[in-house]
Amino acid sequence: MDLGLKGKSIIVTAASKGLGKATALEYAREGAHVLIASRDETQLQQTVEEIKQESENPNIQYIVCDVKKPTDIQQMVQAAVDWNGTVDVLINNAGGPPAGTFDQFSDEDWQHAFELNLLSVIRSVREVLPYMKKQGHGHIVTIASSSIKQSLDNLLLSNVFRPGILGLAKSLSQELSQYNIFINTVGPGMIKTDRIIDINKQKAKETGTTLEEMMGQAEQTIPIGRLGEPDEFAKAVVFLGSNANTYITGQALIVDGGLVKAL
Repeated sequence: MDLGLKGKSIIVTAASKGLGKATALEYAREGAHVLIASRDETQLQQTVEEIKQESENPNIQYIVCDVKKPTDIQQMVQAAVDWNGTVDVLINNAGGPPAGTFDQFSDEDWQHAFELNLLSVIRSVREVLPYMKKQGHGHIVTIASSSIKQSLDNLLLSNVFRPGILGLAKSLSQELSQYNIFINTVGPGMIKTDRIIDINKQKAKETGTTLEEMMGQAEQTIPIGRLGEPDEFAKAVVFLGSNANTYITGQALIVDGGLVKAL
């Protein structure tokens, strides 16, 4: 299948590692021009070189961007436009908020999660829309969490703000379809990333078990019987954010090996 991505202008945020990096790599393999962003310049530099080597695509650049800062988002989009003349695909991604229960979080914790996981998406979409509307097409995909479908124990902040992303995308899909702009949300289940490892480390500490035991227990809850690989998740994101997707918008896709039981 030709995804129609060769030479297209792609932005992927929080792409120096994890699911963002895996997504950027898949776009690079398709011949796209990929601008990756995160806060860690040293890690970004290393990731750019790794993606270039693995994809054999030299058209990879980076920009330092804290998605909690509106000026950083503006500069990120402008960098893509200066490089490629437009933005064809925006992949929103950000680190997950900390685990915890209601009585553990202050107003500052709530504000941080809101700005990181919801307001950053709003601001990024706002910046790319003029270019997508002008050219009459575009794809926006936000990487969220399986909590958009089913709440997760001890992840209250995620359970509150991730579904907001889905509500935003669902509403925007109605507004933006006239411009041939497709917007979707993808929720990872247990994908083998630092985030999942850190969550299971915390669970192991709280329960007095080892990380290996916690990871084994986690795998037993997944019908496929294993954690997902980052590239398996990334392939779903890249399809939705490609020219091969001509009729899917406003949808939520869970990539989780069958873990989530909600309809």
